[in-house]
Amino acid sequence: MAENNAAEAPAKKGKLKLIIMLVIIIVLAVGLSVVGTLWFLGDGLPGSDSEDGSNGAPAEPAFVASSYTDIEKALVTTVQAQGRQRYAQVYVSFEAKDPAALQAAETHMPLIRSQLVMVLGGQDFMELQTPEGRRALAQAMLDRVNQVLAQESEPAIDRVLFRNFVVQ
Repeated sequence: MAENNAAEAPAKKGKLKLIIMLVIIIVLAVGLSVVGTLWFLGDGLPGSDSEDGSNGAPAEPAFVASSYTDIEKALVTTVQAQGRQRYAQVYVSFEAKDPAALQAAETHMPLIRSQLVMVLGGQDFMELQTPEGRRALAQAMLDRVNQVLAQESEPAIDRVLFRNFVVQ
């Protein structure tokens, strides 16, 4: 009986050592995989110094939300067509990162509306029916609005957006 207890004690000690060794190996494997993932997919380990000496300064600029303003009334004008009189009706919005640019656009809205109607009226009817033609119109309108704002020494807007676009 005493011999049976003595034989079981070394067997339990051996299994306990084996379990502890396996747990240590698994913990090390998980830790190394996490460190490896951070190293290869990220920009090094958290808290480590960067190589370019930027001292932890963010590489990307901070996110700045855009602001929008609408031209309340539609821009309506005739457009060039082959022998027929065609109409275009466009509802326009402006996008800018700088709220001062939108405030300036609202201040000079009568001049901007006049210029945008002239830009829209100078377009070809067939071109306005294609996505490329509409993108070109948006760019031409953006250029004209920014030209007006530059003449008034105001900040520029970033984009012209169409809320509704009808040609007939």
